[in-house]
Amino acid sequence: MKILITGGAGFIGHNLALYLARRGYTVVAFDNLENASSRALLKLEEAGIKLFKGDVRDKYLVRSTISEVDLVVHAAAYISVEESFEKPREYIDNNVGGTAVVAKTCLELSKPLIYISSAAVYGDPVELPIREEHPQNPLSPYGLSKLMGERVVEFYGRIGLKHVVIRPFNIYGPGQSSPYAGVITKFITMACRGEPLLIHGDGLQTRDFIHVDDFSRLVELVIEEKPYGQVFNAGSGVATRILDLAKLIIKLTNVNVEVKHTNPRPGDIRSSWADITKAKVILGYKPMVTLEDGIKSIIPDLCRDVGQSVDL
Repeated sequence: MKILITGGAGFIGHNLALYLARRGYTVVAFDNLENASSRALLKLEEAGIKLFKGDVRDKYLVRSTISEVDLVVHAAAYISVEESFEKPREYIDNNVGGTAVVAKTCLELSKPLIYISSAAVYGDPVELPIREEHPQNPLSPYGLSKLMGERVVEFYGRIGLKHVVIRPFNIYGPGQSSPYAGVITKFITMACRGEPLLIHGDGLQTRDFIHVDDFSRLVELVIEEKPYGQVFNAGSGVATRILDLAKLIIKLTNVNVEVKHTNPRPGDIRSSWADITKAKVILGYKPMVTLEDGIKSIIPDLCRDVGQSVDL
């Protein structure tokens, strides 16, 4: 099976491409390279994964690329909550407009679509853990853009598009690049530099961290099982306090640094973790990478990137 991954040179996209290629799929990446890291480009080249440079809003280029594959994973998006408050129009244009082009093209060419949405669509939870049926009330233009993308995909689904929506929670793993790195990558980098770990708020807020390999495994299950019309959370199902995360990273990096607190950021959610029962029941999904093991696996490279070494 030949699979196209839009945003294929981004953090999620290139890791997913590498995973699926290792699993025997033929993978093609599509990316405008606006936020691609040198690591991602190198890894794709080493794996022999073909990369097309282009914008998902370019309907002619998108059509010619999708026509050559069997299935599309649409992961291309602007992803910064903070930046989305400064550039709401750009986020809506790229994330919603691009999704409209991809979804319409998939429908016209009879190609199944897996849309990578975000847990940001939920907003502040009214119940925990968060099920897929939870109300969607995003707190940022980014979250709004991902929800609008879902509505676009659902619309085309009603007129024949085979599709699945996946809502990732906090994905981490190798190759997250600044300024869009998640909190785990940022904390490890700070620790390796001997800098205080900076927490926005009191640190008692919770998040659900899922390693990118577990996320990729879930995507593979969706490809194989074809549960069209469904929405799935992608998480570990475990709530982790940010303060506890900081303490764990200090322990694993074996450095003596402080934890400091600053003001909460606009659009940040207080508590969030996924109910993954649906993915377990329908797909047979089970997270395999523990948070501690996942963090240990990325510390050496991150420390090396800032010119430091660490004994684990």
